[in-house]
Amino acid sequence: MRSIALAALALGLAACAAPEPRGTGDLGLVVERAAGRIMLVETSGRSILGRIEGLGDLSHAAAVFSRDGRYAYVFGRDGGLTKVDLLRARIERRVIQAGNSIGGAISQDGRVVAVANYAPGGIRLFDSRTLEPLAEVLTGSKVVGIADAPGNRFVFSLFEAGEIWIVDASDPRKPLVKKIPGIGRQPYDGFITPNGRHYIAGLFGEDGLALVDLWNPEAGARSILGNYGRGEVPLPVYKMPHLRGWAVAGRYIFLPAIGRHEVLVLDSVTWTEAGRVAVHGQPVFAVAQPGARRVWVNFAFPNNGVVQVIDVPAMKVVHELRPGRTVLHMEFTPRGEQAWVSSRDDGAVVVYDGASFAELTRLPAESPSGIFLTSRAAMTGF
Repeated sequence: MRSIALAALALGLAACAAPEPRGTGDLGLVVERAAGRIMLVETSGRSILGRIEGLGDLSHAAAVFSRDGRYAYVFGRDGGLTKVDLLRARIERRVIQAGNSIGGAISQDGRVVAVANYAPGGIRLFDSRTLEPLAEVLTGSKVVGIADAPGNRFVFSLFEAGEIWIVDASDPRKPLVKKIPGIGRQPYDGFITPNGRHYIAGLFGEDGLALVDLWNPEAGARSILGNYGRGEVPLPVYKMPHLRGWAVAGRYIFLPAIGRHEVLVLDSVTWTEAGRVAVHGQPVFAVAQPGARRVWVNFAFPNNGVVQVIDVPAMKVVHELRPGRTVLHMEFTPRGEQAWVSSRDDGAVVVYDGASFAELTRLPAESPSGIFLTSRAAMTGF
């Protein structure tokens, strides 16, 4: 009896010593680009949980999440694909799959991770569980603007070729490819609308964007917002704008204009210009706050220490923040009560109250850039 009692006591002590189980819904990561590592954070207490080393070149890093939010897949500029266990705060597996990659996506069912490559071009498909290579789609061109689409499809643009490709990865070892040529010159990025229906590619080689209706891709690409520069000479571009579904605020899509101090407003019903908002500098990110009342904008060099807030009904800037030098990224918590902003040259991630704009906390980080919260796991195009 004594031995049974001791065994029960030991089990009880072990249970007491075990870490408290937790979910992943309030977790996220911050890229510390100069150090080749990521910082694991949680948004409920706005704190740093730890750091994960050894992720290679993170100078243009991006991340997507598994369906359960436990694993992050980090895409590095060195061609590295790294699977990170957020609950154990460690690298699960890492492969070097190309010479230079620019991002990636995860399929609708969560089984396939696609990596977009600059060198040698094309995309590669991997099993999300094991990172086993499944297939390669060769393009002969740099791949930009990759996004997941319904039906386990991936959509992306080809920078040199001026095309949009749709890859059906329902059978990931035998992907099916549909090519849409003649979309315009030098697509530099792209995004899919949150409902998964429309893919839009920005064009660097000309004014305007290319629109594809994924319900009817056979119709090809449609040119929208053409000639928004109206013949004016654009300013020098020090940093390319970024396009993603975060720019959608209700009916309107807020898009950074290339070489201009403007945010373009696109009506997503008529696909025509609905207005323009004059801003502090050349915009890089335009991020809609959940609720769609406000859009937060950051800027390229030399005006990159400022974040401006646009009121959507008024179509004008109503507030300005100065988080620190070289603001690179912004991310909202799912319900919009917090905004997380990275200031690379001040070595900080600044968290703001989404309603009052008050600074809630400032977390130290080494050259922080991208901020990715696990809420993206439930969003198309993220």
